[in-house]
Amino acid sequence: MSIWELLLAFVVVVLMLVALLANVLVLVCFLYSADIRKQVPGLFILNLTFCNLLMAVSSMPVTLAGIIYRSQPGGDQVCQAVGFLETFLTTNSMLSMAALSIDRWIAVVFPLSYHSKMRFRDAALILSYTWLHSASFPIVAASLSWVGFHHLYASCTLYNKRPEDRTQFVIFTGVFHALSFLLSLVVLCFTYLKVLKVARFHCKRIDVITMQTLVLLVDIHPRLVELSSVVHINAHWGIISKCLAYSKAVSDPFVYSLLRHQYKKTWKDIINKILKRSSINSSALAGEAHNRNLPQLSE
Repeated sequence: MSIWELLLAFVVVVLMLVALLANVLVLVCFLYSADIRKQVPGLFILNLTFCNLLMAVSSMPVTLAGIIYRSQPGGDQVCQAVGFLETFLTTNSMLSMAALSIDRWIAVVFPLSYHSKMRFRDAALILSYTWLHSASFPIVAASLSWVGFHHLYASCTLYNKRPEDRTQFVIFTGVFHALSFLLSLVVLCFTYLKVLKVARFHCKRIDVITMQTLVLLVDIHPRLVELSSVVHINAHWGIISKCLAYSKAVSDPFVYSLLRHQYKKTWKDIINKILKRSSINSSALAGEAHNRNLPQLSE
């Protein structure tokens, strides 16, 4: 392995560990706090968190193995399953971000009618659409054998091995990115620009979320450029773009959950409860040890 490959492998390991810890903490906060569970956006955050967790335990380890061994890890069926899951999860997480932005737009711009416009039933319908939308593209790709190990990204993802299917694959890739990534970006920009007119204090968070989307768009550019037979993309750039896409699974829990007041209060309460319990246990153990020593001293 070269120094670049070692560095990229280290980055993937860090991203994987942080994504696991941060998203598990979001789940713990969700289960611990009844107030968080009562909120409609909690469904979108829960869906986004599960997508990020599955990405961390499926796609990231495969990419790490691909960087280390420079070849497809596992058999074709395993790689196709991981590629299918990666396409589904990436699309689902982007649409979940769009759904959260719509929720914030309604909450800020229409605060008096928010509870009538965004109910749990409405959130469930939106989530149902995101799942159907996200599943449709990988199903088509898998049925046409357009899922496999791509050496450019060292990952199991969308990949066409047959030259005769090139035109169809180009059309499919363009439609997929337009209706998933570009659509989500348009929704994010529209909703948060509307929010900006009402609440200027959202500026910082909007900048972060927009930068997140732009980071994910970095993953699109090499995919579209590689379809041209004229342009050659270095494998290191492909893996770097994949790492940037994975960084979304790391930043999502902080942007949408852990840095918000309610989640901050929840995980601080959890930590304080754990520390208090450990201090009580240590005090009890010290008391037992002291009681054992008293008879010995009296003797």
